[in-house]
Formats: sequence, structure tokens, C-alpha cells
Amino acid sequence: MSEKTVDQYTPAPNLLAGRTILITGAGDGIGRTAALTLANHQATVILLGRTAKKLEHVYDQIEQAGNPRPAIVPLDLSRATVEDYEKLAKTVEHEFGHLDGLIHNAAELGTLTPLSLYDLGTWSKVFTVNVHAALLLTRACLPLLSKSKDASIVFTSADVGRQGRAYWGAYGVTCFAVEGMMQILAAELEANTAIRVNSLDPGPVKTAMRARAYPGEDAGGLVKPESIMASYLYLLGPDSKGVTGQALSAQSR
Repeated sequence: MSEKTVDQYTPAPNLLAGRTILITGAGDGIGRTAALTLANHQATVILLGRTAKKLEHVYDQIEQAGNPRPAIVPLDLSRATVEDYEKLAKTVEHEFGHLDGLIHNAAELGTLTPLSLYDLGTWSKVFTVNVHAALLLTRACLPLLSKSKDASIVFTSADVGRQGRAYWGAYGVTCFAVEGMMQILAAELEANTAIRVNSLDPGPVKTAMRARAYPGEDAGGLVKPESIMASYLYLLGPDSKGVTGQALSAQSR
């Protein structure tokens, strides 16, 4: 397996047994598929998202499959306060005692606009969801992650956060910020904790967000979210122990 690309991993069926993992943006797209996949590998998943109805549907699918009972946390990251994140962490501690994993998947696309013309209200909202929420949620959950013997934080990123491209505006800038946050956290946590921190670029995947970003694209050639789940399983499971501070990709290019 390449150290930079994690698309050839074969997970064990019970890879995540006994692990509790929180996933943001779990109502649809990559987050929904990650929740179902991690649960299929015996993780207890905490579903965080803006729309309770979508989360309930994922919850029902997990229960019907006979997998560990999940939990639902409806939260709008564009409006959440510091107190909301602290309350969330206390609830998780009360219900589960600790966390073994945290997937930052929720993201706001904003618009594909030159920086000179970018709407500042949209800019602020994209930063709130993509950067500020990720920091505040991570900070609130660090004590819970520290209780795990083998914890993993995964920031879902994008290629436009590793090489700048014209017109990607706030989304591109926030992806660069997420990559920097990942590196700093990994360096800070590596010495004294069992928490590893990495970023993952899913690559071109058939999702609603991708369709909004590339409205003229033929989606028939894109892979489905299920095709990239091995990368998340690798990073959330014990086989990636010791891998930290890495900018990884789910698809070979």
C-alpha cells in the first residue's frame, strides 16, 4: 500500500468492533455511506447532521441490518455555538464514555467565483462550516478521544486544498486551512497521545456536492461513495496505527 494512496486496503469484517466513531454530514453523500459502512464493520456510529429526517433514515438502515445501535445528533454547523459543541461532547461522554474516531465530512461548497468578486456572506458561511466547526468539534472531543487506546481523526479534504485552482474561492481556501489544521494537530498530539490525525481526498465521487461543483460533468464515469470506503476503514481501524500527519488520497490518479 502506498503511503499517500489508500485505495487497495482489504478490511476485516469486524475491523471496528467495539469502536465508537462520530461522523459529520452523516445524512447523505460520503458521510451517509461512511456511516453505513463503518456500522457494517461493527462500529457504533454517532450520526451528526443538519437534517434529522435524513439521519433517522440512516439510523433505521443501520438497525435493520442488525449492526450496533447508532446515535443521532442533529446540529447545524453553520449556526452552532461553542456551548453546542461542549454539550455534544458531554452527551457523548455520558452515553459512550469515549470516542475512538472522528470523521470531519460535512462541508459547504459556496460558489465558484473569482476571489475579487466573492460574496463575503458566503465566504463567512463556508469558513464557519468547513474550518471553525471542525476546530470547535475537534477541541470539544479531544478529551473523549484521549480516552481511547487507538483514536483517529480524519479530515475529508480535496485536491483543491493541496494545489490551488482558479475560481474555487472559499471552498479551496478552507481546504488548505483544513490541511494545515490536520498537520498542526498531528504534530501536537503525536508525542503525548494515542490520537492520529490525517486528511483524505476522496477524489471524484458521485455526490450531490460534486454535481453542484461540476454541473456539466457526465457523472456516469464517477465512482460511487461505496468505492472509496476502504480508505476510511483503513484510517479508522487499527491497521493505520502510527500513520499520522499524512495527506492521503482515496483514489489513484
